[in-house]
Amino acid sequence: MLTLYYAPRSRATRALALTHELDIRDKIRYEFVSIPRIDGSGAPDGHNPHPDRKVPALVDGETLITESLAIMLYLTDMFPEAGLGPVAGDPQRGPYLTWLAYYAGVMEPVYNAQVAGVGDHPVFRASFRGVPEVEARLIAAFADGRPYLLGERLTAADLLVQSPYMWFPDGAPKDDKVKAWITRVAARPSYAWATVFEAEQEAAQAKAG
Repeated sequence: MLTLYYAPRSRATRALALTHELDIRDKIRYEFVSIPRIDGSGAPDGHNPHPDRKVPALVDGETLITESLAIMLYLTDMFPEAGLGPVAGDPQRGPYLTWLAYYAGVMEPVYNAQVAGVGDHPVFRASFRGVPEVEARLIAAFADGRPYLLGERLTAADLLVQSPYMWFPDGAPKDDKVKAWITRVAARPSYAWATVFEAEQEAAQAKAG
C-alpha cells in the first residue's frame, strides 16, 4: 500500500486532492505529520521520511518519492486509467510534462521571490523570469477559452499550477479566463474532500494531543 505523508493547509493539499481525483483513497494510507510553519508554529516530525521533513512525501514499498511534481507524475503514471496524466505516446504528454516542470522550475521560484522581495536581480530574472512572464504564459494558455491547461480534461498539471492561487487569490492574473479556470479547479469535489479531511484529521490530532 502507498503511504502519503501530509500536513493540513500545505503543499500536500494538492496531493490529497489528486488521490481523490485518481479514486485511489482505498489504496492510500494517510499519515499526518507536523511541519514548521512560517508563523513559527509546528516543528519537524521525526516520523516524516522526507529528508527535509517537508510535505508531501510518498512511500511505495521501499521507495520514497518527494516533491509535488514527482509525486503527481508518479501517481498519474501508476494509475493511467484515471486519465489525470497523458501517458507516453499521447500527443499531450509533452505539454503535460512542460506544465509540471514549468510550475516547479519557474512559477514557485518566481512567486516565492516576489513574496520575499528578492526577485529583481538580473541573474534571477534571466534564469527564472518574473511574475509578468508567468501571467502572460497563463493568459496565452487560456486565450482560446479552454477549461483546463491541456484542453477539455483536467490533469494533475491543473492541480499543481493552480495551487498558489488557492492561497493567494489576489496574486492571480487579472484575466477573466484564467480566473474562471482557478475557480473551476478550486470547485472540484476533490478539494472539498481534502478540506474536510484535513480539518477532521487536525481535530483528531488536537484531541489526541
